[in-house]
Amino acid sequence: MRILSFVLVGTLALSLFAVGCGSSGGLNLFSVEQDIELGRQVSQEINNNPSEFPILPEQGNEEVYRYIRNMTTTLLNSGKVAYRNEFAWEVKIIDDDETLNAFATPGGYIYVYTGLIKFLDSEDQLAGVMGHEIAHAAQRHSTQQMTKAYGLQIMLGVITGNTSPGTVEQIALGLASLNFSREHETQADEYSVIYMCGTNYNAAGAAGFFRKMENSSGDRPPQFLSTHPNPGNRVEAIDQKADELGCRGTATNRGEYARIKQLLQ
Repeated sequence: MRILSFVLVGTLALSLFAVGCGSSGGLNLFSVEQDIELGRQVSQEINNNPSEFPILPEQGNEEVYRYIRNMTTTLLNSGKVAYRNEFAWEVKIIDDDETLNAFATPGGYIYVYTGLIKFLDSEDQLAGVMGHEIAHAAQRHSTQQMTKAYGLQIMLGVITGNTSPGTVEQIALGLASLNFSREHETQADEYSVIYMCGTNYNAAGAAGFFRKMENSSGDRPPQFLSTHPNPGNRVEAIDQKADELGCRGTATNRGEYARIKQLLQ
């Protein structure tokens, strides 16, 4: 079974026109419009590459898609998500039971694998992961890390259309395994709590992912668990953030989540 980090893309990105700061306060030379255009191109490449990204068909899976998208919309409507109206915030499911992952592109295209959905035990856990991915896109970590990984010339070339054939495909394929900095991972964890705090969900839902991952056995540990803040530390920090914000939601919706998982069998 392949286990990847739920998408981690972010550190130092750039724009053709002006130096600016991302929502996280880090240097980001890409404009928001360029985030949007880059995300559109990468999402198009993902949609056109079913061998690597087998998108679960909408037809016949309407209820599962409605469930995942309603969950995501709840977080987006928290009033805390930057670029709520500017970014696409399009959610798709990748039909791959062997991969525990979710990832986001710049501009708010979010992909979650069936393997992750089936691995988790409750709706608040998945909502916590989705909140983490929303944060990477909304805080514009994505363009920062992609620039660090691929270089300024390549990234600007994608936006302007001046790249070699296959470049966008290469970037799309790398999205699911790009690693964020410790700072960006910590910030995405925090924003996951912030987004969920005003909902009925247990706001520390993302901590459930890390607890379950720590307790799972028989699989190769995911790379990001060794290169980013220790899972136990992340659980503690997420729980502390929920307490600090006075979050009162308790919903886990385990029964409904189990029913949705059955629909994916």
